[in-house]
Amino acid sequence: MLAIETSCDETAAAVIGDDGRTLLSSVVDTQVAAHQPYGGVVPEIAGRRHVVSIRPVVERALAEAGVTLDDIGGIAVTNGPGLVGSLLVGVNFAKALAWSRNLPLVGVHHIEGHMLAPLLDAPDEDVFPAVALIVSGGHTSLFHARAFGRYTRLGRTLDDAAGEAFDKVARLIGLGYPGGPAVQKAAEGGDPRAFAFPRPTLEKGHLDFSFSGLKTAVLTVVRELGAEKAADRRADLAASFQQAVVDVLVGKTLAALEQTGAKRVILSGGVAANGPLRTRFRLEGEARGFAVLIPPMRFCTDNAAMIGVAGARRLAAGLRDPSDLDADSALPLVEEVQCA
Repeated sequence: MLAIETSCDETAAAVIGDDGRTLLSSVVDTQVAAHQPYGGVVPEIAGRRHVVSIRPVVERALAEAGVTLDDIGGIAVTNGPGLVGSLLVGVNFAKALAWSRNLPLVGVHHIEGHMLAPLLDAPDEDVFPAVALIVSGGHTSLFHARAFGRYTRLGRTLDDAAGEAFDKVARLIGLGYPGGPAVQKAAEGGDPRAFAFPRPTLEKGHLDFSFSGLKTAVLTVVRELGAEKAADRRADLAASFQQAVVDVLVGKTLAALEQTGAKRVILSGGVAANGPLRTRFRLEGEARGFAVLIPPMRFCTDNAAMIGVAGARRLAAGLRDPSDLDADSALPLVEEVQCA
């Protein structure tokens, strides 16, 4: 299975073995440097860079796997959600390649790929049923994943995604982009109890997320401190903000476990690379008796390997997509989208 991922600002390709689990290669061409001057992803820049990168990235993935297109039995591609200009590059490249080689084409939902990313670390295990927390710059959602292809959304962000909040707060306190790694590094020398930032929407039974109020609280404190004092307290600001985000993400997930009765948690997406978040989930799992499935760090951020694993499952279930498969920036992942 050749897999392609271009939903945001990474051009990625991977090759998955005949068993649908073994990773033969994974190539990711990141655009971080191109977007750093703007403090975030610029959709037009992202789309244009995908056009330049897609062919060499696919060729490199095939070469590193030691295969040619003659060895490929199917092509999987992310067709949503994401930036539509970015998605179109990957989808059209995959469609053209599938048509020219007479290969089956499988569209994969980006979040379903994240759900299956833990299999890249433990391919002999399964991940379902579980509560899945997918948390990144574009997504912060909780799902009850009862089985492959059977997903019910329990909660979603009502405003900023957690990764987006990290980026914005990083700018507020004078750190770089991307904000997640920058905030985590700055927080290492700070006191997470220094500032009593709010834990939004943690009321019982409410599984949606909201981070705009937390971001505003940081802005208010920075303005009250003034530029010089805020710079002096940067580590405490970063640590206190990070702790608030971790508390909200973990608290909501624990509530979802109680609501569903699930015994597994899938933590995936770019923010799942955050060290304190990973540690907190593992500690909670040990204390409360639930399994915690987290991909290796390099498979938390966007990659094609996870799309290949999901695509291989869809192909094995007899699912195919027509040659007019289109990109959908708001593609839903709900219970009605299911397979065998």
